Amino acid sequence: MAYTSAEARTRMLGDLAGAIEQLAVAIASLSEAYESLDEETADALEQAMFRPVQSAYGRAKRAYATFAARHGYPERVFEAASPGAHAADPRIYLERGVEAVEAADQRIAELQDSLLPVDVGDPELRAGLSGTRAAIADVPARGRRLLRTVGR
Repeated sequence: MAYTSAEARTRMLGDLAGAIEQLAVAIASLSEAYESLDEETADALEQAMFRPVQSAYGRAKRAYATFAARHGYPERVFEAASPGAHAADPRIYLERGVEAVEAADQRIAELQDSLLPVDVGDPELRAGLSGTRAAIADVPARGRRLLRTVGR
């Protein structure tokens, strides 16, 4: 299917925005889990999951903003996300966080696989996408390990 550069850039920004929104859900979910955990487990959560996700969120937002600005697209403000329905069990929030990180990673992987970042992107955008994925690469596995220890 043929597309214009403008259409491709719009699609790319939409796909990246979807990943950013998933990272926001992960941050909200992990924040809720943090509040419900004992201090030692909360510190482990912060180190293993929250910091990398927060870093990836910032990197992805910067990639979005700078690419959009370079190509004349309007600025976008990403709102804080909801952690979902209240749960008394912090493991629910951890699971939601892991799922959201996996969804964000999948969206970025599909965007990279589409070759749009190569066709109509630029090196800065590609670096932002790669850096975002690298920041969250180990988070799901770390989250699953942490899940095994919560409540024991």
